[in-house]
Amino acid sequence: MAQTMKAAVWHAKKDIRVEEVPVPAAPGPDEVQVEVEVCGICGSDLHEYLAGPIFIPTAPHPLTGHFGKTILGHEFSGKVVAVGSNVTNVRVGDLVAPDACQHCGTCVTCREGRYNVCEKLAFTGLMAEGAFAKYVNIPANICYVVPPGTDLDAAALIEPIATGFKAVRLAGSILGKTAVILGAGTIGLGTLQCAKAAGAGLCIVIEMSARRKELAKKCGADVVLDPRECDVVAEVKKLTNGSGADVSFECIGNVKTGPLAIDLIRNNGTAMIVGIFEGPSEFNFFSLSATDKRVIGTLAYTVDDFQGVCALLNNGAITAEPMITGKIELDDIVEKGFEELVNNKDAHIKILVKP
Repeated sequence: MAQTMKAAVWHAKKDIRVEEVPVPAAPGPDEVQVEVEVCGICGSDLHEYLAGPIFIPTAPHPLTGHFGKTILGHEFSGKVVAVGSNVTNVRVGDLVAPDACQHCGTCVTCREGRYNVCEKLAFTGLMAEGAFAKYVNIPANICYVVPPGTDLDAAALIEPIATGFKAVRLAGSILGKTAVILGAGTIGLGTLQCAKAAGAGLCIVIEMSARRKELAKKCGADVVLDPRECDVVAEVKKLTNGSGADVSFECIGNVKTGPLAIDLIRNNGTAMIVGIFEGPSEFNFFSLSATDKRVIGTLAYTVDDFQGVCALLNNGAITAEPMITGKIELDDIVEKGFEELVNNKDAHIKILVKP
């Protein structure tokens, strides 16, 4: 194996460099080394490019010890090329779509099986070295082994789609119910498809981008509403006999869309907050206490959600293909990846990078 490899390294805001770095050392006892096939550019990567450090630590992370310049990338697929001495769940040659949630395994939420909210949670590619490189070392316990024959481009999207899958799972049974999805980016489209697969009776998407409206329809939206063109709360009530939706999924993370997700649901309905918010929203809590509405936050996923998404992809209940809007080489990641997403954001959902 070569001693160095190319990697996309974050140094500072607007400073990502494709440079030669050492190939990771042999994996530790509980780690595996993955040869990366493709890795998607996530919204969190874009935030780090535009305004970081946001999630990248500036002091040693309590779980990984990592801080400062970082190889980005956590939405990836690849092949296991080496395993540590304690690893039994993964073998050399396995094709994997790794979970990004590195966790301690001992805190109360880890013991409950909710390691996605570990007290020392570290995301691959942010609080640990990531997958915009030929090789990456990760904990074996977050490796999901995909079945032979799984398309590895689609497998790289298991990670973001799993966020929507978990949100739908936590919402409870939505069989025959009306669901509103706010946003038709990667997470919104994944959530939409998972809601349809879970039997939602009517799926309404709130979106302003013309391109993303088209993709929402392609991914199964029954109705697409543009808040610039109509009063979306009034329209949703018209579609639900005046009551509002049974459940909403906020997949944007905007100061206005958090409260809107609650306004869109009926009394005793459920709002799932999936988006990542950069600042607070004004909100009157009486709209909850007066209506029995429920608001549930949800972050990321667990490996069980990866299994569910992979099953849905492989049986055709959901599809990754409409969400892949670009595929580029690692050398082009800044110009054709990050800058393309900045300048032509509405034209893209997921750009995959091949190292």
